[in-house]
Amino acid sequence: MSSPALGEFLRTRRARIQPAAVGLSEYGRRRMVGLRREEVAQLAGMSVDYYTRLERGRDEDYPDSVLDSVARALRLDAAERDHFYTLVRPADPDYNYAPTVRPGTRLLLHSITTPAFVLGRHMEVLAWNDMGDKVFGFDAVTDPERNLARFTVLNPAAGVFYPDWEPVAAETAAYLRRQVDRCPRDRRLTSLIDELTAANPVFHRIWSIHTPAGNTHGDRLIQHPLVGRIEFGYETLALPGDLDQLLVVYTVHPDSAASQAVAALGARELVGAS
Repeated sequence: MSSPALGEFLRTRRARIQPAAVGLSEYGRRRMVGLRREEVAQLAGMSVDYYTRLERGRDEDYPDSVLDSVARALRLDAAERDHFYTLVRPADPDYNYAPTVRPGTRLLLHSITTPAFVLGRHMEVLAWNDMGDKVFGFDAVTDPERNLARFTVLNPAAGVFYPDWEPVAAETAAYLRRQVDRCPRDRRLTSLIDELTAANPVFHRIWSIHTPAGNTHGDRLIQHPLVGRIEFGYETLALPGDLDQLLVVYTVHPDSAASQAVAALGARELVGAS
């Protein structure tokens, strides 16, 4: 069954391509930016009616050859192509989502000396190590607040904590969009997204861009209230056997200022962990 977001995604991708850029002549008075449906159909080698049914999310069994042709016509990159396939063929939703972190995963967390935590489907923090708590303060908040999406988008302190806030917000949107496309009838997830987009106009704009890609590794700048600026790297790892859990590990280069800041935090009295 096609995702309701499929039409929105295809329309945004049509809108960014001008006919001349793909070898088409512009004809008639154009009331829209980008390609028309019939032009995408022409480029993809299919009837206008067939492409229109796809864009409208009609529940049909579209073969790979059709999806590949549309992806080429719209010049989708690898991340967008994967996103497109997920929208057309979303997984069955898990109505009984109740994440449990395995004991072995908790042991792994506590063997890591830099900040590390496990994220769930809704960006809730399910488990963390001592250094993760010292950087993010997970122990000091209640379960509903222990959610990186809510912190990033709704907490006024996030703009200080993340000096480069907008890229972090964009990654948050990409993560949530991947999850909602994978489980489109997860009401908790769609309710969270409604909450975030209604409360923060900037995040609403970011969400509307419909960017499917999200970084699984990179750099993260944090302004910590106790030790100041810390330049982390981060790696996001899928945990085997559970598509709804990701292990996020923050890293620092040895002998760097970030390493010294983490060491200073680590020297403080432990306040507990999950």
